Amino acid sequence: MLSGERLRAWIPAGALGEHLYYEASLSSTNDRAKQLAESGCPDGTLVVADEQTAGRGREGRGWFTPAGAALAFSVVLRPRSSSPDEIGGWTAVGALSVCQALQRLGAQADVKWPNDVLLSRRKVAGVLAEASWQGETAEFVIIGIGVNVRMEAVPGPRTLDYPATSVETCLGRSVDRAELLSSILAALGRWTAGFRLSEVLGAWEAALAFRGETVHVEGAGRAWQGRLSGLGPRGELRLRLDNGDSLLLPAEAMHLRPVDSGPV
Repeated sequence: MLSGERLRAWIPAGALGEHLYYEASLSSTNDRAKQLAESGCPDGTLVVADEQTAGRGREGRGWFTPAGAALAFSVVLRPRSSSPDEIGGWTAVGALSVCQALQRLGAQADVKWPNDVLLSRRKVAGVLAEASWQGETAEFVIIGIGVNVRMEAVPGPRTLDYPATSVETCLGRSVDRAELLSSILAALGRWTAGFRLSEVLGAWEAALAFRGETVHVEGAGRAWQGRLSGLGPRGELRLRLDNGDSLLLPAEAMHLRPVDSGPV
């Protein structure tokens, strides 16, 4: 079972999450983190919920977080400087941190552009980065992360928009959620301490799922199909079409899947 005391035992002094807010049930950790950020909470403040009753993914989609089966948390960051062009990078550091924590457990994880983490080509985690801007400068950035630790955290097929799995299913053994959270936070702390978009993009591209494969992308009332060749300078998807043309597609409102993914 998660508890505030147990989580604090896994978080070193001075690390991200030292200022911890834990609730057995919340509507949304990102919403609670935003309230705290607007009230002046310090950099690195962590909100964790064992259950979310109205968890959110991209574009207002729901994120399923039943009690006792998942990780659902949000971190408030106060970067010294950041621009709206870098928001994709903040999403990426959340996904990369999950990948690195899963790799420590012996699982090979990839990033499905723009904000999901995959194990065995199935979604195991999602990242939602949100920011408050003062002109072109971020007042704060919130990185929300949800991880399907146990199979009970995977929604039923009628509500899935992409095939999903859980950490324990892929590893074939139980996983301590508090320990996994600590590992993700440690990786996130390393990325955010010296955030440089160019370095993030290099690591993101190296971890990119389906690179070199034919993918289908939909968004803004249009659809494209082509070979995923990499990322653009702001984290856009670089897609090479059959006619040889290259497109850069922004992450906003875009949805990607490999053409061979089959039914959910």
